[in-house]
Amino acid sequence: MSADIIDGKAFAVTIRAKVADHVARLKKGHGITPGLAVVLVGEDPASQVYVRSKGKQTVEAGMNSYEHRLDAGTSEADLLALIAQLNSDPAVHGILVQLPLPGHLDSDLVINAIDPAKDVDGFHISNVGLLGTGQKSMVPCTPLGCLMMLRAHLGSLSGLDAVVLGRSNIVGKPMAQLLLGDSCTVTIAHSRTRNLADVVRRADIVVAAVGRPEMVPGDWIKPGATVIDVGINRIERDGKNLLVGDVDFASARQVAGAITPVPGGVGPMTIACLLANTVTACCRANGLPEPEGLTA
Repeated sequence: MSADIIDGKAFAVTIRAKVADHVARLKKGHGITPGLAVVLVGEDPASQVYVRSKGKQTVEAGMNSYEHRLDAGTSEADLLALIAQLNSDPAVHGILVQLPLPGHLDSDLVINAIDPAKDVDGFHISNVGLLGTGQKSMVPCTPLGCLMMLRAHLGSLSGLDAVVLGRSNIVGKPMAQLLLGDSCTVTIAHSRTRNLADVVRRADIVVAAVGRPEMVPGDWIKPGATVIDVGINRIERDGKNLLVGDVDFASARQVAGAITPVPGGVGPMTIACLLANTVTACCRANGLPEPEGLTA
């Protein structure tokens, strides 16, 4: 057998179209334009590319994009002052501080200074707690994108056995909470999990987010399982630089029922869900119904 390919790039296009449609309705019906502010400290090349992409897609969706580029030596006090300004700006509905920050800045302090209602990355401790207790929150973008793709491919997730490989605060833990919210039976596995292959092999859903190139071979996958590969790893093979996931795509594809590729799987969904979260935050701020199909 050969697994169905879950095309994250195509799926992200549909999400961005839904976002743009809802933005147009907000403008026409309520005179409101959602606004996303992105803060970049320093000149990390990968972060610069990512911020440009976010700004471009924000504008393409009809939203307002506010970019704040600060010197690498910006003080913590100055960064916190900017965040306070954005918190109080009614035109800004979403705030994202691009990580990683320079070493002299306390990332936790900075993230937790953002108004939780505008925390479209879903990293604020209040949003973490709300998600963990099953309450309405801002949901981290990558896990939200994974959930959307799983729902679209499988329909109801109720009763399915899910294994999340990785326990990061950004992907692993919130992914597990979202799957629990959809009534999966969830195991969080990691590098110290005993008999890891056997744990993964029983899962109907595998979400791999460990950051280790091709760690999961095809013989770890239950026949017919759905595999979501969050990993993006740069490797050199046969003299070429390649992007690969945490799952050995070639062998896993022969066993799984469906699988996301790398690249072109989860990655494109992250920015699409950032835009979706911004629209959701805007609707909540104005007491309007949340956009259908764009939230957890």
